[in-house]
Amino acid sequence: MTFTFALTETPVVRKRLATERLVKFIFGAMAAWMVIPLLLIVAYLVVEAWPVLDWEFISQMPRKRLTEGGILSAILGTFYMVATSLLVSAPVGILAAVYLNEYAKDNWFNRIVNLGVVNLAGVPSIVHALFGYGAIIFITGRPCILAAAMTLGIMTLPVIIAATKQALAAVPMAFREACWNVGASRWQTLRTVVLPNSLSGILTGVILEVSRAAGETAPILFTGAVFYKKTLPEGLLDQSMALSYQLFTVATQGGQVPEERQFGTAVVLLGLVLVMNLASISLRVYFRYRKKW
Repeated sequence: MTFTFALTETPVVRKRLATERLVKFIFGAMAAWMVIPLLLIVAYLVVEAWPVLDWEFISQMPRKRLTEGGILSAILGTFYMVATSLLVSAPVGILAAVYLNEYAKDNWFNRIVNLGVVNLAGVPSIVHALFGYGAIIFITGRPCILAAAMTLGIMTLPVIIAATKQALAAVPMAFREACWNVGASRWQTLRTVVLPNSLSGILTGVILEVSRAAGETAPILFTGAVFYKKTLPEGLLDQSMALSYQLFTVATQGGQVPEERQFGTAVVLLGLVLVMNLASISLRVYFRYRKKW
């Protein structure tokens, strides 16, 4: 004889399931509340900029004080500044984070260094701009791409340090202990085990650095960006246009530049940041799948 028992939901179980569905709906609504406004803003910018979004707008040099022509010089200037700032801040930030997480002892000096990194992250960008104008230009001798890039690099340095420290700390201590037990030195363990398994997290800090550097206006306002220039920069000691600064100037000229060109500049800036982020995210995903844990 076979007995079958029908399992029915009790009132307590039904109440818990209803609560779970309610919480899931609330969290989903909160996520949509963050994403939908962003999509609406991007859609509005694209619609307003559509009349000028063509290859000529991207590939031509500006003419008649930005009222005609394209924005090629601003695109290249932004790329030069962001790439150079990355070369300045990424090695310094990663090495500093490696020291603070792997080698530094818990003493008063290192606690002051960590406090300085945290405080540096909270300094307004305009203060970094004044520092670059007063200190970095004293080294370079004049406003230029290098001065602007160094200012951006100093401003974004805490982001890379913090992200790298978190990525290094996320690697299990058992990995380090296994290497030490077979006679590997601290540097060998760091080079062959810790860094390869933390590259995805390190690239997260680099992505944030690229996004912030490309969109900042104040740090390059006094250090290397110009309002209008007919020629491309010849080197790092030359000044250049930049998308963020160009967007600021054309939006504050009292209608001298057509609105569709202003929106077009904003869309191109968003597109440039998106392309840089996609390239960095692709590398991050690649290294993440190579993790051994």
